[in-house]
Amino acid sequence: MPVYTLPELPYDYSALAPVISPEIIELHHDKHHAAYVKGANDTLEQLAEARDKESWGSINGLEKNLAFHLSGHILHSIYWHNMTGDGGGEPLEKDGVGELADAIAQSFGSFQNFKAQLSKASATTQGSGWGVLAYEPLSGRLIVEQVYDHQGNVGQGATPILVFDAWEHAFYLQYKNQKVDFIEAMWKVVNWQDVAKRYAAAKERANSLLLTP
Repeated sequence: MPVYTLPELPYDYSALAPVISPEIIELHHDKHHAAYVKGANDTLEQLAEARDKESWGSINGLEKNLAFHLSGHILHSIYWHNMTGDGGGEPLEKDGVGELADAIAQSFGSFQNFKAQLSKASATTQGSGWGVLAYEPLSGRLIVEQVYDHQGNVGQGATPILVFDAWEHAFYLQYKNQKVDFIEAMWKVVNWQDVAKRYAAAKERANSLLLTP
C-alpha cells in the first residue's frame, strides 16, 4: 500500500532569511510537516483496519483526520516550492511569467487587487489556516480561497498554485502575534516561476479534472 513521505526542502534552512528565519524553516518542515505525513499514513492504516473488521463506528473522525493530515501534507509540499530567496515583486512578462500575470489581471482586475485579497484572506482565516490562489477549471479563472484547519471554503476541483501558510507555527517565533506583518513579508519571497508552472499545469489538466458540458 503506498505511503506518503516527507519531501526534502528545495533549499537550505537559511535560504529565506531574513523573511523567514532558519529556525522556523527547520521546525516547520522537520516537525510540523513531518507530523502531517505521519498522520496521513496512520489514518490510512486505521481505515484499512476498519474495512477489514467492518467496524465503522469511527468513520466520521477518520475521514476528517485523513482530510486534515493529507491537506496539510499537500499544502506544505506546494508551500516550500512557492518560495525562493530570489523571489518577490510581481509576475512580469519580461521574467517569462506573462501568462500568469495576464490571468491575475483578468481574474482580479489588477495585481494590487489580487495581492490585497490574498493578503486579507490569509490574515483573517478562521482559527489556523491558509490563503490560497487556485485555478478554478469550470470558469478557467483564478480564485482566492481560505483553508481553515485544512478544511472549508474550498471550491471542489480547484487546484492550488500559490499558498500562504497562516498557522502560528509558520511565523510565531519571529513575528510573534503579528500575522499581518508576516503575510506582508511573504510577498518578498514568492517564487513566481513556480507559481507560473503550476498555473500552466493546472490549465493543461483542466479537462481531465472536471468534465463540463
